[in-house]
Amino acid sequence: MVPKLRRVLCKIVIVLIFVLSAEEAYAQIVESDERAQMNVDEGLSFSKDSLFLLNFRFRMQNRAGLNTLAGDDLRIKDFEMRVRRLRLRFDGFVGNPKLQYYIQLGFSKADLDLESAAIAQPIRDAVLYYFVNDNFYIGFGQSKLPGNRQRVISSGNLQFADRSIANAYLTIDRDFGLFLYKTVPMNGLSLIQLKGVVSTGDGRNASAINSGLAYTGRMEYLPFGTFSNVGDYTEGDLEYEYTPKLSIGMTLSANFQATRTGGQLGPELYEDRDMTSFFIDGMFKYMGWAVLGEYMQRTSPNPITTNTEGDIRLVQVGKGFNTQVSKMINRKMELAARYSRVVPDESIKELQDRIDEAIIGYSWYVNGHRIKLQANFGYKWLEGLYQIDNTSNSFTGMFQVEFGI
Repeated sequence: MVPKLRRVLCKIVIVLIFVLSAEEAYAQIVESDERAQMNVDEGLSFSKDSLFLLNFRFRMQNRAGLNTLAGDDLRIKDFEMRVRRLRLRFDGFVGNPKLQYYIQLGFSKADLDLESAAIAQPIRDAVLYYFVNDNFYIGFGQSKLPGNRQRVISSGNLQFADRSIANAYLTIDRDFGLFLYKTVPMNGLSLIQLKGVVSTGDGRNASAINSGLAYTGRMEYLPFGTFSNVGDYTEGDLEYEYTPKLSIGMTLSANFQATRTGGQLGPELYEDRDMTSFFIDGMFKYMGWAVLGEYMQRTSPNPITTNTEGDIRLVQVGKGFNTQVSKMINRKMELAARYSRVVPDESIKELQDRIDEAIIGYSWYVNGHRIKLQANFGYKWLEGLYQIDNTSNSFTGMFQVEFGI
């Protein structure tokens, strides 16, 4: 009885803290109600019958890393020691369980886009969803486009500290628009998932006036049925799938009169450009093994832009490849390996190097992806010259702690 009583008292204290801290700000619109139900299994949840539901979560990624001067010179070139991500997430519904909301805010320097822009961008997601039925729902607002699989996988569900270099160079990202999601059951366990978006094409918190729009469509085929715990969008087989699971996806995105080097990402171009992005990817999991593969390609009729001073900014066109293989050593520990490559298009070959990267990683899952420790060691080389004595090749190391609810 004592442990049970402690749990009850703990929940009561948490509720009191929440109510007291919010009382001043919400005194005119919210009254404390002891009948509201709270659940802490998936973040912190507050609900009252079918009138409202609020789920609250936070997570942070603290990291320390380094890069060497060269492949054959192991002196330290630079360190990375920072809070990489710090985010708050709110989701639930108000009035009708079919009408749901999802809000995510970022507070670290990288989350605010202050590493590449002068204006802070705290809003990552702000979208309303209407669930027509179990197999069809609509979204309106700012959210991730259905691009390559690793981009759509949450940064909190990765088995390495960062996404691949191919993703960094060729991905599409968050955008504001109208989102459509449809699941089509097939014979037996198999199913098809369809996703379509019409969006601004200019990324997070775009200006009020846009010259063109972006059109994105994605299809996924799951021949052996759904993954446990939505495992087709988490890295590593933490669920130990007892039967083979496979998801194959394909995305096509056309962005007209885009204003940034990566469509939704990157610095502003000196002139608008049309660009098309294409992705094929797959996720396979079975008995602690997991394999992720991605092919990416971006094209543009005229990728180079210049200003009156002769400065150049270009559309990131080219091809990319990423593959990851992992094995759970036990229920808490995992070993993983990744190989990624980016090959610039011929039109920008003189301005952009080919990049290859190989990384090995170890993850200790204290509480799944919510609380984990990760260590990565990698080697990066340019122009396909993998020998360690070649110019600009280097080693990298990273240690990261993920903590959240």
